Amino acid sequence: MTGTAGGSGAGARSGAGARSGTGAGEPMNPGPVGPGGLVDLHTHSSCSDGSLEPAALAQLAAARGVGTLALTDHDSVAGLQAAAEVCRAGGVRFVPGVELSCDWHGQEIHVVGLNIDAEDAVLLAHCAEVGRLRRTRMQRMGERLTAVGLPGEALTTAALSAGVATRRHLARSLVARGLARDLQDAFERYLRRGRPGYADIAWPELRRTVECIGGAGGVAVLAHPHRYGLSVSQLGALVAEFKALGGEGLEVSLAGMGRPDSSRAEALAQRFGLAGSVGSDFHEPGLPWRPLGRFAKLPSAIRPITASLDP
Repeated sequence: MTGTAGGSGAGARSGAGARSGTGAGEPMNPGPVGPGGLVDLHTHSSCSDGSLEPAALAQLAAARGVGTLALTDHDSVAGLQAAAEVCRAGGVRFVPGVELSCDWHGQEIHVVGLNIDAEDAVLLAHCAEVGRLRRTRMQRMGERLTAVGLPGEALTTAALSAGVATRRHLARSLVARGLARDLQDAFERYLRRGRPGYADIAWPELRRTVECIGGAGGVAVLAHPHRYGLSVSQLGALVAEFKALGGEGLEVSLAGMGRPDSSRAEALAQRFGLAGSVGSDFHEPGLPWRPLGRFAKLPSAIRPITASLDP
C-alpha cells in the first residue's frame, strides 16, 4: 500500500509547556464551543505551510471568537512561543501542538500532538531530522521539474528557504510563475504521487511518531482520517494500530469534512474508544472553506479530546 496524506497537499479545495462538517460547498457552522469560546485544534502558520505569522494567526483566532487554539505546524514547534504570547494577552487558551508526518505500511499519515512540551529534546531532534528529509526531497522535486522543462531550481527557492519545506510552498511558486492556475492545479499537474514533480520521502514510522509525542508529554491524535484514500478495512486497521500504540484521539470534525466521512470517523472513535478532536486545518485567510473555528460540531456521543488536555 502506498500513498500520501492530503493534509499537507494542496491545502486547496478538492485544496510551550508540557501537557500545559459539512460537505464542500455547504455553509459551515461555528465549531464546538468551549468554556472560553470556539475550539480549534488544527491550524498552521508560516512556520510550516501556512501564510500567517504565528502571532497574526493567534490574533485572527481571537477576533473570530476562538477561545481554545492549538497551533499544529508540520514537523515544527518554532511558532509556539509567539502564538502563546498573543493568546495569553488576548485571553485565549493556547494548546501547544505539532503535526508530524509518518509512515504506516507505505502510506503517509499525519498525527497531531496536543499539549506537547515544545522544549523536549527528543521531539526537537525528531523535527530537525524530518526537516532535513523534507529539504532533500524538495531538491529532488526541483530536479524532476527541471527534467520536464520547468525552472526547478528557481521554483524550489521559497520552499528551501522556509522553516519547513513543503509541497505547498512549491505549489505557490508554480502559481506565482503562471505555471498552474491555483494550488489544486499545481498538485494535480505536477506535485501529487505519479506526477512529474513528485518525489517520495522515507517518513518515520507511526510507532516512533506516537512515542515521540507521548514522550513529549503530548496527546496523539490521528489527523484527517478521510483524506488517506484507504478502504474501510484499511482505515479500521490503521485506527486499531494507532490506538494500540498509545493514540488517544481522532479528528472527527474538520473543516470540509462531508457528513459520510464525519459519520465514519465518529463510528471509528466509538469503536476504538478514542476521543474526538476538531479543527479547521487553517492555512490562510483566502481559503473560505477552512476558516478558523468554523466546522461541524463534535457529535454529542463523542468524548472531546479537550477533556484529556491540561487546563
